[in-house]
Amino acid sequence: CSIADPTSGEPGSRPPSAVVSSPASDSATASAPAQLEVPLALVMHPTRSPLDIDVAAARDLLDGRITSWSELGAAGGRLRVVTGVDEVERDLDAVAAIPATAVGPTVRVVTVDHRHPLRDPDRYPLSVPVPAGTGPTSIGPVTTVALVGDVMLGRRVGRALAAADNFAAVLEPTRRRLATADVTAGNLESTLSMAGAPRQGGDSFAADPRVLAGLRRAGFDVLSLANNHTGDFGSGALIDTVDRVAAARIAPVGAGRNLDRARRPAVVERNGIKFGFLAFNAIGETPAAGRDNPGAARIRMPPRTGPLNEADLRAMRSAVRRLDASVDVVLVLPHWGGQYTNRPEPAQRRVARALIDAGADLIVGGHPHWVQGVELYRDRLIAHSLGNYVFDMDFSRQTREGVILELTFWGSELKAAEFVPVVIGSDFAPRMVTGRTAEPILRRIWQTSGRPFSVARSAAPR
Repeated sequence: CSIADPTSGEPGSRPPSAVVSSPASDSATASAPAQLEVPLALVMHPTRSPLDIDVAAARDLLDGRITSWSELGAAGGRLRVVTGVDEVERDLDAVAAIPATAVGPTVRVVTVDHRHPLRDPDRYPLSVPVPAGTGPTSIGPVTTVALVGDVMLGRRVGRALAAADNFAAVLEPTRRRLATADVTAGNLESTLSMAGAPRQGGDSFAADPRVLAGLRRAGFDVLSLANNHTGDFGSGALIDTVDRVAAARIAPVGAGRNLDRARRPAVVERNGIKFGFLAFNAIGETPAAGRDNPGAARIRMPPRTGPLNEADLRAMRSAVRRLDASVDVVLVLPHWGGQYTNRPEPAQRRVARALIDAGADLIVGGHPHWVQGVELYRDRLIAHSLGNYVFDMDFSRQTREGVILELTFWGSELKAAEFVPVVIGSDFAPRMVTGRTAEPILRRIWQTSGRPFSVARSAAPR
């Protein structure tokens, strides 16, 4: 996996001329091999709210007839159209008009007539010719991946589902959004068996196995079981849970009947691209898998399981290297960090960077029950926590908030990473939110994010 290398233009230079039509067909490009007709993407700072405009507004923007954000129905003052992604990463008031082949996840794209230039390039209404030999010009197969945070379907959530006699109810409001993605994954923070005695008292989470039908219908392809609750009812229940997830045609990852199984990756192939998942638990409570005993893959690290254990990290790095040799995209799902904070532990950054050095393409964490910051390292994305997705933690606003991380790939190249805020309701179901309800959720992410995801200052006078 790699992030597109954005082409930079001179500050203030005129954007490329756009053709207001669908990109050329395959037959047309075949007859003109010297250039490729690609979407002309309008991109803005990644912390800006989603924006959709019509073709007429896009034309006016490109021709210089729109000069303020308010004319587009967005917050902000003066608007500048530039051709350099670097300027957009620094300036909340800059918009770049660039070939979609040069877009990466460090910016947010503007949709035009509700068409996304990266997810729906064939029907996006603006295009631009890209000469051969001037940079990346291929539009590989488009694949979308949706990742969510902690999914806890036991305790009060489970009782509510049983009372309603609908074990998919909490997933229904977001089911279509998740099922639309080509690959969907999350962290299942409850066993699917009560074969043993509870190990954590009232914090022992067990869900009815009937929830699996709802998870499958919502599109889940991969479920991480590397967390501090998979062992809540002992080894037998852990094995039952792994087996039941697999029987539902969802790939379990991060736990198993022995260490080899716990470290075994889940691999999902879509559009000819292989996505490989690994997961580990850094929180404890669930036993660590051993040569002959069930448990979760682990890395011992602050703040819960002591100082960073270098042997654990080496073993996970080796697992990443092996997986990287056999798949196109490697995603690691850690269960780590301190609870009830949006600030990642320093050890999270060290471990994430070590795994990226070993070949991981994305690190997407959970457990803090709050959203946390996002950063880039070697052009690879680290999302420290997506917050709760389904949980009964209704004692604070932050624990009822989370995000769906939606990723768009062209081939194995990550083109977009977009956070879709959700709020968990009184029925324990997450629902997507926008506007003023979404802003504080995203703000908590940006507050502890690295550049370019931290909130930028405007470089232009207001």
